[in-house]
Amino acid sequence: MTKERFSDHFINELEQLFTWRRDVRHFKPDPIPDEIMDQLLSFACKAPSVGLSEPWYFIKINRPELRQKIHNVFKKNNLQASRDYSSDKQKLYNSLKLSGMDDAPHHIAVFSERNPDQGKGLGRKTMPQTTAYSTVMAIYSFWLAARAYGIGVGWVSIITPKDIHQILEIPETLEFIAYLCVGYPQTIRDKPELEEKGWEKRNSQKNKWIIK
Repeated sequence: MTKERFSDHFINELEQLFTWRRDVRHFKPDPIPDEIMDQLLSFACKAPSVGLSEPWYFIKINRPELRQKIHNVFKKNNLQASRDYSSDKQKLYNSLKLSGMDDAPHHIAVFSERNPDQGKGLGRKTMPQTTAYSTVMAIYSFWLAARAYGIGVGWVSIITPKDIHQILEIPETLEFIAYLCVGYPQTIRDKPELEEKGWEKRNSQKNKWIIK
């Protein structure tokens, strides 16, 4: 049965879901049951996609040696990134935990097909990047569903796509989009850790419409 409108209670719960969605870097070691992980993937695949192309690929990284190689890529890039800041900012940067790769029980690499046959090119002739945007929508659907189950997700971006392609032996027809750490969070935070640590704060102006 199709709903024309969800209840006020559901909308309030939905707002809480958006508010409590966090980029998690501190995980408990407990693995997530396979049936729940499968359900999260099912939710992700309900995301909208340009031309119904469904370009996403979610790849579980279970082998310890692959995880370690990718973690080494992160550590190398993280060290280089810290050197780009002034001494005061560098000290703060080094205090941040920017990856949960060392304790998250699940690692997922997400790729997007650059030019999928599915969808027959609809909507991509003028904006070919919409396949990647579609995959990001699938990631966000996965993320919100995970939070509803009390599961945390952390997006690791301080890694070079070229290295990930080589380590995982993924063809260039697939574009690397995200490396996700997934697991039960150690703590639930009221606000982003970067805000708590004083790295950045939310821009209240972004909550306002721009009128043209």
